[in-house]
Amino acid sequence: MWKLKKSKVHGKGIFATTYIKKNSRIIEYIGEKISKKEGDRRSELRLSKYLNSKVYGSVYIFELNSKFDIDGSPLYNKARYINHSCNPNCEVEINNGRIWISSIKTIKKNEELSYDYGFEFDKEDYKDYKCKCKSKKCIGYIISKDDWPKYKRFIKKKI
Repeated sequence: MWKLKKSKVHGKGIFATTYIKKNSRIIEYIGEKISKKEGDRRSELRLSKYLNSKVYGSVYIFELNSKFDIDGSPLYNKARYINHSCNPNCEVEINNGRIWISSIKTIKKNEELSYDYGFEFDKEDYKDYKCKCKSKKCIGYIISKDDWPKYKRFIKKKI
């Protein structure tokens, strides 16, 4: 249903090898189940390591629920290669302690899979997360679509 290959968005990406119907489960985001505290610690460590380097991304900590995160950094977790988009074709579903990436649109063969990473807008560090999706809807930063109004109000005040 999918394969890993070079992405124009960022590094590697996951691409459809067949036509994928809307509302199809595609791949599970897997890794070590860790506490929130440990997830925060690992995120901070990885962010400080990669933020000012030429390597982009690489945190891979995914919120599972209010108590636990999934550390998706192991190489066996191919879902970690799905890139963010401001106009995604997939979304995240969390059911029974498992994280699934599912299609929200029909996906054509050879199309790159993407989802909204859901980063909350933070006026202190949003510039650290540049978006490279190149969609017509792109706002330039990896910010959850739910927080776009906050971002737009902030930018308006700065002008």
